[in-house]
Amino acid sequence: MSGGMGAKVDSAAISVMLGALFETHRALNHAPRLAWGVVHDGELAFSGGAAADAHTVFRIASMTKSFTAAAVLSLRDEGAFGLDDPIVSHAPELAPIVTPSLDSPQVTIRHLLTMNSGLATDDPWADRHMDMADDELDDELRAGALFAVPPGTAMQYSNLGYGLLGRVVYRTTGQRLQQYISQRFLAPLGMHDTAWTADSYGSEVDLAVGQARIDNEFVALAMVGDGAIAPMGGIFTTVADLAIWVQFLASAFPARDDADVGPLRRSSRREMQQVATVFPPDTRTALDGQRRQAIGGYGMGLMALHDDRAGTVVTHSGGLPGYGSNMRWIRGTRTGVIALANVTYARMADASAAALDLLIAQDVAERPTVVVGAEVQRCAEELVRLINNWTSSAADLLFSDNVGMDASMDRRCAAAHECVAQHGALRLLSIDAVSAAEADVLVRGTTSEATLRIEFQLSSQLPPKIQWYEICDV
Repeated sequence: MSGGMGAKVDSAAISVMLGALFETHRALNHAPRLAWGVVHDGELAFSGGAAADAHTVFRIASMTKSFTAAAVLSLRDEGAFGLDDPIVSHAPELAPIVTPSLDSPQVTIRHLLTMNSGLATDDPWADRHMDMADDELDDELRAGALFAVPPGTAMQYSNLGYGLLGRVVYRTTGQRLQQYISQRFLAPLGMHDTAWTADSYGSEVDLAVGQARIDNEFVALAMVGDGAIAPMGGIFTTVADLAIWVQFLASAFPARDDADVGPLRRSSRREMQQVATVFPPDTRTALDGQRRQAIGGYGMGLMALHDDRAGTVVTHSGGLPGYGSNMRWIRGTRTGVIALANVTYARMADASAAALDLLIAQDVAERPTVVVGAEVQRCAEELVRLINNWTSSAADLLFSDNVGMDASMDRRCAAAHECVAQHGALRLLSIDAVSAAEADVLVRGTTSEATLRIEFQLSSQLPPKIQWYEICDV
């Protein structure tokens, strides 16, 4: 258990609950083997499995896309290319990929990263062709590629698009993307049990062989090899190694001033976790009967979803013949869940979402809080003082000039006097920062003991002033 958990957290009980939850989802998915882990405060705090553990190797399929996106952004950061460059400017052999209308833009690196290229969704085909050689891919593309929609107009999940990113990286660096990721990320981060082929592992490594369930019998599947489309889904790894990766990505938040070390700068890791292409809201029923609504979109190799209790959840699933996987974490915290199974398209997103719900209910995970900055603190305190003892000079110093235009200072002064007459002098209880420019302040009257909320926003000038405020009942 992580030392960062509060004393009220019963780690042994939570471990038992998590084990039972994942066993339920293993059975629902008919998975022969399953491994899971919980990342908390920078470490693998809980882990377990069925006929597997944190060091069992699984193939993670499309969870690979986060590694590919990180590689592309690292090259962008170094000035090798711009995200809005047409892909053909770096890989001229991709010129046959002609957009569906004369007024469509050329496909760019950003389009591919954000699933906004318009290339047709291709999971069944791509899952069986990751081992395609470069010249075979060129042959496939000689007649072009099918677009479901014009580039830049709607999300279309394209595995081919991530294969094309691999080609851009190869033409830019002279290295296959797989080799570049291994050198740039896996080795420096200490992800020593992560590889691109099954035969990279020795006989002593526990490799979960992919299975298909056919007529209630399990059939071992041959591993699709490593090739030109593998940047979309080829990685083999473990829960323990993925805990390092999840922590690396999650630790990009919040933005801060300390040393920015690592193979990809924090701002780029945060960029991966922002919605770039919105997908339509969708409600689905999980295998355990829970109804889950997905509202959000695709970032870069990751998805960002709104969660009523947690805020923003960052996630990505993986599915291949023989495997199903998911990772997710609450953005702005260092708490996340990993789940890996070795049966075709196992719905591990159901399992990890349920596990995150459990962690929230048990106070292990919670919505991130915004640090109250000095200016928010100052303005909150001054606003409470002004309401208690209104003077024109103090109001002029605290408010931006629009405040008096939006409602006269006389009316505002009268409202402040009325508030104090009704509740007594206000005492500041807490400040809940929404951002570095907005906050909600809880105050309590000294005579009525009523709790009130004061909402305010700061202007963009420096030093900032309050441009809007409102006193509300709680």
